[in-house]
Amino acid sequence: MTTGIDAVAYDIAKIYLPIKTLAHARDIDPDKLEKGLGLLKMTLPDVHQDTVVFGANALTRLITDNNLDPADIARIYVGTESGIDSSKPIGSYLVALMEQKFGHDSFLGCDTVDFTFACIGAVDALHNCIDFVRLNPTKKAIVIATDIAKYDLESTGEYTQGAGAVALLVTANPRILAIENNWAVSTKGVFDFFKPYRTIKKSDITNIDANEPWFGNLEAVIEIHKDQPVFDGQYSNTCYTDRTREAYNSFKKLTNTTGSLYNTWEAIVMHLPYAFQGRRMFAELFALDAETPLLTGNEDPADYQTRLREISKSDDYRAFVSQKLQLAEPASSLIGNLYTGSIFMGLLSVLAKFAANDADLDGKKIGFLAYGSGSKSKVFEGVLQPGWKAAAQNARLFETLEQSTAIDFDTYQKLHKKEQQYSVLAPVNEWVLDAIEHELPNLVGARYYKWVE
Repeated sequence: MTTGIDAVAYDIAKIYLPIKTLAHARDIDPDKLEKGLGLLKMTLPDVHQDTVVFGANALTRLITDNNLDPADIARIYVGTESGIDSSKPIGSYLVALMEQKFGHDSFLGCDTVDFTFACIGAVDALHNCIDFVRLNPTKKAIVIATDIAKYDLESTGEYTQGAGAVALLVTANPRILAIENNWAVSTKGVFDFFKPYRTIKKSDITNIDANEPWFGNLEAVIEIHKDQPVFDGQYSNTCYTDRTREAYNSFKKLTNTTGSLYNTWEAIVMHLPYAFQGRRMFAELFALDAETPLLTGNEDPADYQTRLREISKSDDYRAFVSQKLQLAEPASSLIGNLYTGSIFMGLLSVLAKFAANDADLDGKKIGFLAYGSGSKSKVFEGVLQPGWKAAAQNARLFETLEQSTAIDFDTYQKLHKKEQQYSVLAPVNEWVLDAIEHELPNLVGARYYKWVE
């Protein structure tokens, strides 16, 4: 018996800002973003969308496209770093919405929970669900990766924004990808990227030194939630590289692999905060784990970095990127960062490109190098199953992405600042955020959703 990914569905934001538009507005050379980072479009949530909406749309498509019986779905586990509540998980919203669509109490026996560890949370959810199905092979589990990557205006992360969700059906004897029970992990507690609780003194708002009630707030400080992270880009890159290298080496030992591990993989899927991040990060592993190592790790630090830069620009490495890494990049170029969904959208991109090339790859392996800030990497691999090509063709990934709608810079800024009062595109056949309760004391902040035909 094998266990893994049996089906995939997704929902990507339907509006985008062309990267050229952002570059011109920010006085950045467009080639730096397009040719240097691989960015073409930046998808954005519309007024009626949030992470529940994206997750619910992807989940609804997964269920309907595969004629799933809700009674057969034992768990819906969500990976996200864009939660909308510090207590009530996105998973509980999704179960409620699915009951609106598929019947009262139809998901009463379904377990649900959210996993949060920056961009690796959905991989953690997948790991857990695969273990569950391996022990309960008659059960089905679903993993939802749903996120909105939002950065401060004019920050160095602004051009990597993106929004959407990916839903994965996990079963025994899967049609797409069988995932072997080998998982290597590297974890350290660091502050490379995080979303802390932030506070401002109430007196700075009211200009009154005494701590008096202010819109029901009795505390002397006001807590502020921001979707935008605190981050150090260079340090985050270092943590990404270090954790990935450590997990990669652990996986090689775990699987008793001799010679080059990456040469056993037909393609490599990595977390892509921007499209070319993987090729920038993997050069070190390419050098250290070559059949004849190009670096030993014992060089003088300055010489090591100089040599590494040379290797990253070599013809051999460029050919490697084209063969192993590039297949996962096109979707990222057209979407932006999906945080927890990035690595699974990379998988869909690989499958779509393989199918377009009419490749015969049943039984071939794909390597996954996942990363989440804070920080953790997981390395695992999957074996392509006979149904992978049909799944890729049915997904119509790039055909769908071509149908997105460009917006202008002014609209982008209004959406980012939450000044836009109406949706850019009218919703059709999808879930929408209908209302947020502001009056009833016992329900303040409750979010209500509905399906729009």
